[in-house]
Amino acid sequence: MDHHSLPPEIEDLRQRTREFVRDTVMQHEPAPGDYLTHATREKLQAAAKEAGVFAPHVPREYGGQGVPIEYWSPIFQEAGYSPIGPSVLNCMAPDEGNMHMLNLIATGEQKRRYLTPLATGEVRSCFGMTEPHPGAGSDPSALQTTATRRGERWIINGHKRFISGAIGAGFCIVMATTAAGEDAPGGATMFLVDMDNPGVRVGEPIHTVDRYITGGHPHVYFENCEVGADAVLGKAGEGFRYAQVRLGPARLTHCMRWLGLARRSLDIALDRAEQREVFGSALKDLGLTQNLIAESVIDIETSDAIITKTARLLENDPKQGSALSSVAKVHCSEAIYRVIDRAVQICGGDGVSDGLPLAQYLNEVRPFRIYDGTNETHKWAIARRASAARRKAVESGAPRQDTPVIREAHL
Repeated sequence: MDHHSLPPEIEDLRQRTREFVRDTVMQHEPAPGDYLTHATREKLQAAAKEAGVFAPHVPREYGGQGVPIEYWSPIFQEAGYSPIGPSVLNCMAPDEGNMHMLNLIATGEQKRRYLTPLATGEVRSCFGMTEPHPGAGSDPSALQTTATRRGERWIINGHKRFISGAIGAGFCIVMATTAAGEDAPGGATMFLVDMDNPGVRVGEPIHTVDRYITGGHPHVYFENCEVGADAVLGKAGEGFRYAQVRLGPARLTHCMRWLGLARRSLDIALDRAEQREVFGSALKDLGLTQNLIAESVIDIETSDAIITKTARLLENDPKQGSALSSVAKVHCSEAIYRVIDRAVQICGGDGVSDGLPLAQYLNEVRPFRIYDGTNETHKWAIARRASAARRKAVESGAPRQDTPVIREAHL
């Protein structure tokens, strides 16, 4: 997004976020392969609040900066210039997506109990969707966790895995199948479940290559987990519809944050290319290096453009925006990885060492082609939507374009 086109108050926040991340946050980054400690996170979050850059996406009434989703990207990219920036600014997954959904769907009491402490950084959260095979993964309709109604209570049973942020989280938004009742259709229902509920057990951690999502990606077990009627988020049976409210923006904010890291990676590569000489020439003047740099600039700019378009749609036409977020997720997850990989190549041996953070950056962004729905699943959905849209257009009178044209021969 062109910074000159931003409203003055958004540009001011972007600049202040940029300065805070580069002047304060970056000096506290853990060494490649290490984790951000709880004490450092708390210290930096307090500093972010003092600087007026904390929780940019959260409404002001809950302690945030009140930025509309249309303008999240330039600020999230500045936060993502440091891999710990989003956690410090409290706009990291899965909390950011949960805050967005709670703000749109939760009751007033649920907002007081869950959104307010989450928005202020007092607690963290997780989102309980993914299950071991053959349960829900890329195919959410395979959901096997169940919630059974007993009077005014619900009993949840199920096994979740890859539940990002679950270790140390205060609560989980759990997706479970529910039977049809007099006041609700059968389907999936979302529940707000405190992690200290005796029916919740955080199981074995899953060791992944990424390091910057606080709370890991463990298994979580719900064993006769009893909750009240007030734990239902939204309406019973409407869980899959609500999931789209969360997942569309959540896919896009991943793109925003990681694009900031791609910009950092290119800067590292550009600084290296400026300083190094090989075969009697500056590295930046070699055609092969220039090609790597140019391709990275192209990947960054195209990613920025599709993020901006999708964010505007999510603000004004959420259904179309959610559909386009699949395109953005696939493009950005692959383009960002390419940018960082080229930076590694330009930096040579240092690029794959822990002297530079680039190898860890690759580890951070590689899972994004799997998280939030695999790219292959998104491509399948993208193709189906394209076919359906074209079929509808033809049925509405648009001419088919595949009919051969017979032309007279001219002697």
